[in-house]
Amino acid sequence: MQMEPKVNILLVDDKLENLLALEAILEKLGENLVRATSGEEALRCLLHQDFAVILLDVQMPGMDGFETATLIRNRGRSRHTPIIFLTAFSTSDQMLFKGYALGAVDYLLKPLDPNILTSKVIVFVELFRKTEAVKQQTAQLVAVNTELRQSEERFRSLSTCSPVGIFETDTEGDCKYTNPRYQAICGLKAAESLEKKWLESVHPEDKERAIASWSAYICEGREYSEEFRFQAAHSNIRWVQVRSSPMLSSQGDLLGYVGTLEDITERKQAEEVRAQVIREQTARQEAEAANRMKDEFLAVLSHELRTPLTSMLGWSKILRAKKLDEKATSRALEAIERNAISQMQLIEDILDVSRIIRGQLRLNVSAVNLLSVMEAALEAVRPLAEPKDIKLNTFLDTSIGSVYGDPARLQQIVWNLLTNAIKFTPKGGRVEVRLSTYFGFSISDFGLGADGENLDSSNTDESNNLKSVLESSDGLEPTFILSKKSQNTKSQYAQIQVIDTGIGISAEFLPKVFERFRQADSTTTRSHNGLGLGLAIVRHLVELHKGTIFAQSSGSGQGATFTVRLPLLQDNRGNREATGKSSSPIASTPLAGLRVLVVDDEADTRNFLSFMFEEYGAFATAVGSVDEALVVLEQAKPDIVISDIGMSEQDGYTLIRKLRSLEPEKGGRIPAIALTAYTREEDRLKALSAGFQEHLSKPIDPNKLIAAVANILELPIEVPVS
Repeated sequence: MQMEPKVNILLVDDKLENLLALEAILEKLGENLVRATSGEEALRCLLHQDFAVILLDVQMPGMDGFETATLIRNRGRSRHTPIIFLTAFSTSDQMLFKGYALGAVDYLLKPLDPNILTSKVIVFVELFRKTEAVKQQTAQLVAVNTELRQSEERFRSLSTCSPVGIFETDTEGDCKYTNPRYQAICGLKAAESLEKKWLESVHPEDKERAIASWSAYICEGREYSEEFRFQAAHSNIRWVQVRSSPMLSSQGDLLGYVGTLEDITERKQAEEVRAQVIREQTARQEAEAANRMKDEFLAVLSHELRTPLTSMLGWSKILRAKKLDEKATSRALEAIERNAISQMQLIEDILDVSRIIRGQLRLNVSAVNLLSVMEAALEAVRPLAEPKDIKLNTFLDTSIGSVYGDPARLQQIVWNLLTNAIKFTPKGGRVEVRLSTYFGFSISDFGLGADGENLDSSNTDESNNLKSVLESSDGLEPTFILSKKSQNTKSQYAQIQVIDTGIGISAEFLPKVFERFRQADSTTTRSHNGLGLGLAIVRHLVELHKGTIFAQSSGSGQGATFTVRLPLLQDNRGNREATGKSSSPIASTPLAGLRVLVVDDEADTRNFLSFMFEEYGAFATAVGSVDEALVVLEQAKPDIVISDIGMSEQDGYTLIRKLRSLEPEKGGRIPAIALTAYTREEDRLKALSAGFQEHLSKPIDPNKLIAAVANILELPIEVPVS
């Protein structure tokens, strides 16, 4: 408990022994005893302190007690301070009268009775304390009243000048108070605002929602905050935010509701403007990012195309300028062929992406045994793994069933994943390839999107089971999934996994690993070549086969795992018929005696095609223009025409139109193949509709061209297609 403050008692006597005697009597009171040895000193004490009582000696040299009392009473601060006169002389009636006239409350004769003195002083001490308490209470009451008046005035001013509308309703919903802003927002007069509810001012299209939400609020008693359109009579539509809270008594009883109406029309307009600005900024940023990506891609493309060209041109000049021995010549030809194949693959990737973007990539589907596809892809990449001493470990389920797909595109999927793994695996590393049956649910059964969210709430439990299985697989979390939702559930899937011990994929780049033109390192100091198209093509091809693909990696330096799941053909499981296997070796001269007309304005291409057909036993005639071709056609009737499309002066379409306009006996029905660098789907359709029997893209594999010729002419030979 806080101790009560001590009360001051002033002791005035010119004799020190008298002061000591007074202190001895009064010290048991525990109050603050102040000495003064003269009237002047007593007055000085009164300047700085208030006293509960003054014990004043009458007989003092200089200023006696009566003079001192007179001065004390003349000061407003000490006018009512009790004074007890002390004297050692007989108290005559005259002295008593004088003392009381000066305001004395008592007159005591020395020697003093301690009990009497103590009891009298105690009375004045208690009186002083009570007086001080009353003064404090009075001051507090005055302060409270002042604060209440100020608060009422402040509330009145705030309510009148408030930028938001204020209202108060009772438990029955009747309005008890509204401020001017509320009345303005609702378009009501002061008296009307107490009779009508704010709900009546809500726009008709929002009124049903407003009534429903307000009714729910009244029933539940929670905090309320909603936004509606208001439309008062003969005024524009404005947006208003309505807030309300229950008003409770000190005992927690509901008294009513207090709420506000805030006009947020400008805020809504600003939000719309800001949203539009954000959309424009986002579009601009995306355009800038796409432009930067395009510039980076073009720079990488230039580098990737020029690099093999440098080697090819360099070795070509060496071959032309010097007579090399057989070993050096073989080395030069191998380098030229290797770089030409690399450049051809780059061009094929670009063309595939172009077809994907235009939605023109088509599949030649059939029942395909994945085992043969996997084996063919593995054989194709072994020459890439051997120079880096990378071990290719295979775990292929030989009883795997068939899938419905394009064998060439399926092999492209596996080949791309393998070459990607080999590229990013350091020397002496390991690449593991697995082919197995996946039982149960595939990610596509649940329509999981790029961030793994479940798009089908009906399959939530099954999806969680699937994700738990994936998370437990090899200790890797399926951090990125790309799929299209399948309509079939509880199916069986062929699962292809390519696992490497390479540089891994960072957490930042993992979500972008399947995007076009994306590379983790696109700087000029990057250590791996490529255009960043392979995985994007793989993703699209997998989706075209109704499958799913996702990448997993624990981070840089931790390797990566790519998993492909393709739906199995249930009625063909166990069908192990190899699709796309090589036929018997090609005969040495399968086109013996065949007459071929080659039309191309590029001399190198003409020479190459002529040499190739002659190697296969045919008689080849090569010309560089449409007019020359027509002259040859008039003089001799070739068995087949191989023509370029894009040529100077007159193109291949002109040639085929003129050829087909001839009478049959003059060559109008001679089969023709368009061999061109124009490889779009619309180019193929245009060539076929113009009169060509086949459309082949440059650069062409010789076996593929010979097979096309044999197929068109129905020659009794089998040609392997590599």
